[in-house]
Amino acid sequence: MKSFKLAYPLWQDVRYGLRLMARSPGFNAIAAIILALGIGANSAVFSLMEAVMFRALPVQDAQQLVVLQWSANKNPRHRHASYGDTKSDTRLDSASPWWGTSFSRPFLQEVERSNIFLGVAAFAGGGPLALSGHGPAMSANGQSVNGDFFRTLGVHAEVGRLLEPRDDQPSSSPALVLNYGYWQRAFGSSPSVVGMVVNLNSVPFTIVGVAERKFVSLSFGNVYDLWMPMAMNPRLNANFARRDNDVAAWWLLIAARLKPGVPVSQQQAAMDLLFRNHVLHVGKAMVEESDAPRIALLPAQEALVGVSGQYADPLRVLMVTVGLVLLIASANVAGLVLSRSTSRAREFAVRLALGARRGRLLRQLLTESMMMSMIGGALGIVLAFLGARAIVTMLASNRTRPLGFSASLDGYVLAFTTVVSLLTGIFFGILPALRSLHVDLSPALKEGCGSSTRHSPGRHRWYSISNALVIMQAALAIVVLMGAGLLMRTLTNLRNIDPGFDTNNTLTFGLDPKLAGYKSLQIDNFYRELQQQIGALPGVIAVSYSQSGLLTGSRSRTSVKFLRPGGAEVITIEADFMPVGTDFFNTMKMPLLAGRTLNQVDMERAAANRASQPGIGEAKPGSLPPPEVPVPVIVNQLFARKNYPGINAVGRQFGEEDGSDPDHPQKYPGYIIVGVVQDAKYNNLRREIDPTMYVPLTGQNATFAVRTASDSKAMLPALRNLVSQHDSNLPLTNVSTQTELIDRQLEQERLIAKLSSFFAILALLLASVGLYGLLSYEVTRKTREIGIRIALGAQRAELIWMVVWQSIVLVFAGAALGVSAAIGLGHMLRKLLYGVKPSDPITLVSVALLLIVVAIVAAAVPARRATAVDPMTALRCE
Repeated sequence: MKSFKLAYPLWQDVRYGLRLMARSPGFNAIAAIILALGIGANSAVFSLMEAVMFRALPVQDAQQLVVLQWSANKNPRHRHASYGDTKSDTRLDSASPWWGTSFSRPFLQEVERSNIFLGVAAFAGGGPLALSGHGPAMSANGQSVNGDFFRTLGVHAEVGRLLEPRDDQPSSSPALVLNYGYWQRAFGSSPSVVGMVVNLNSVPFTIVGVAERKFVSLSFGNVYDLWMPMAMNPRLNANFARRDNDVAAWWLLIAARLKPGVPVSQQQAAMDLLFRNHVLHVGKAMVEESDAPRIALLPAQEALVGVSGQYADPLRVLMVTVGLVLLIASANVAGLVLSRSTSRAREFAVRLALGARRGRLLRQLLTESMMMSMIGGALGIVLAFLGARAIVTMLASNRTRPLGFSASLDGYVLAFTTVVSLLTGIFFGILPALRSLHVDLSPALKEGCGSSTRHSPGRHRWYSISNALVIMQAALAIVVLMGAGLLMRTLTNLRNIDPGFDTNNTLTFGLDPKLAGYKSLQIDNFYRELQQQIGALPGVIAVSYSQSGLLTGSRSRTSVKFLRPGGAEVITIEADFMPVGTDFFNTMKMPLLAGRTLNQVDMERAAANRASQPGIGEAKPGSLPPPEVPVPVIVNQLFARKNYPGINAVGRQFGEEDGSDPDHPQKYPGYIIVGVVQDAKYNNLRREIDPTMYVPLTGQNATFAVRTASDSKAMLPALRNLVSQHDSNLPLTNVSTQTELIDRQLEQERLIAKLSSFFAILALLLASVGLYGLLSYEVTRKTREIGIRIALGAQRAELIWMVVWQSIVLVFAGAALGVSAAIGLGHMLRKLLYGVKPSDPITLVSVALLLIVVAIVAAAVPARRATAVDPMTALRCE
């Protein structure tokens, strides 16, 4: 009965609110659209944030899945990798322990035999693979997993079956499982794919199934095309044969499913003991007991972050931006409600005179506000769906790999939208409601005086609610505009960077002949022949290759011994290291400043040097003598200026090894500088140029660069045909123009600049409408005052300037608050900025002037309309 008594008045409020909406559909439609823009923007960005940072792993009972992480006070000397699935191994400071998430295959086998966990899933990047036997050869990205991987994760098959422990044996027939998306793209979703035999790196594999649709990737954004058993690694890559059973090669990650009913601390303690025994007593001890080696069991949801980190900061910035837009929209609607409350003053006075309690009227007004906000929220859901899809499409438009996530309006997003809508209704409704209830009954009951003011002419009240809303909207608009301005200037600065080479009309593509079984000497001959054949194609100006293309994100670095000029001090210097082919600098149009470029003799000398190094070349250790002639190298300006100040670097020799270093037991003559080229960006536009060495490339994968006279992409069919004539099992990978590579580098900056600019324009539009509405309301309240001034002889231009000046003062006050907040926001954006300071005066002045111009226009229009009123009409309201 009590609940009925509470619900019935609420239902009365809703019915009355619906009748009011029906009487003024235009007003409510405008308010709902304004709210829909603000709420929809927030829901769209939140749906992306939820997909990137909060969505559960696509596995069964993810809360029971843990990832193993080791730590020790001493860094074990071992090879390690995380493949981007977990955070990179790091150390906060010298007092912090070393840690990592990669382990050796022998340790995995110990964990599997220990029966500590319900299941163990091990995985590692399988590297690039050449897939053939199904149409033209193509590149595929594979993940190497143990036989219990899918069962432990609780992933099911969409078609066929998944990998099992019997597949992960060296003697087993090679089996393969496809990603659902790759099955669609490469095999047309054909069920007959099960049982098909394809070649991976010329090794036949049988496709046994396709993983279920929802299992896109285990860690966010790291999408693999296929999964293969770890036992097949040595067949695909001979280097795995050496490290597969090496206790010092920590190359795989381990996820485990906890045993139900067994305390986590007990499983933790068992793993600690197992790990400590392994690193102390298996093979050569890598740490000591005093180094406190231990294992932590991290929740998989927390550990398997993937590439979410690169989206986290931009999404936080966008979330703050759309939050400010929503505040502007709320203030905007609050102004509309406030202006309408003037026309309802007589209604409120009548209800109060008849005995209605002010609390009852407050509830009625808040109910109306929340009804309006819920309608705006419903419309916002539609805008959020469209907006989120547009953002995801924008993100995926310039990528060669699948994005790995999509935004959807799930329960969390709908709950977020509902809460935001309710809070917005309270926010924009509470102040106008309180203002409406403070009404004097006697004047308000007079017909026609709803718009008269009660203060004396010539005296302006600066502390009104409407003025506060004007200041608030101006301040918020300044913050949003300032943030967008800084991000746009960052994008412009990055686009205008001179990378040190010509980026126009250049097509790049990758080749890795090792995937097709080529040896080092065969690779060198293949590159030389292909370079000559591509150079002979019509329209080709120049062609060359390097290990990784410029501005692809990949980078190599080395440290070498260096004898200071004019002294006996030997130091170790670090430099960027880029293996390149002949004619590289001419192809990339990097000016040669001194000396000469690399030639074929240099390439052969580097090949001999590589063949003589144990563990790298195919020759057996000791079968070839070390080269007696240093390897020719080209250095950049910075290398020459830093290491050979004031002298000619050409002809200088460095990097000699005399055999005294345990890491270099043989004697090597090092490098000799044969040329100096102009400084150029290497892997990233944001990164400062470092001293760089360009050495001859031999026996490795390469990225070809083809400079053409016109559209470089038109050359792609001829290039594919040439490579196919050499070897039909060798795919072209990462085909892009140099311009596309740079655009890809700026993907994050471009996305956040575009979205922040869109939201800034939206904020400016909303602020303009809001300022116009609030200033119109203030001018309407001053109708009697304006009439008196005109009757006393005031000029219309003076009255217009009076209103405009008061508006400028309010906007100035808002701008002052907004500038202070914008500078603080700029410091939050520091990591995203480039070439511009958070308190950039040009941006600050520009956005402030823009808002002042908008305010002048917004104030002048209602001021002109008010001064056109007949003074006798204005004076009748007494």
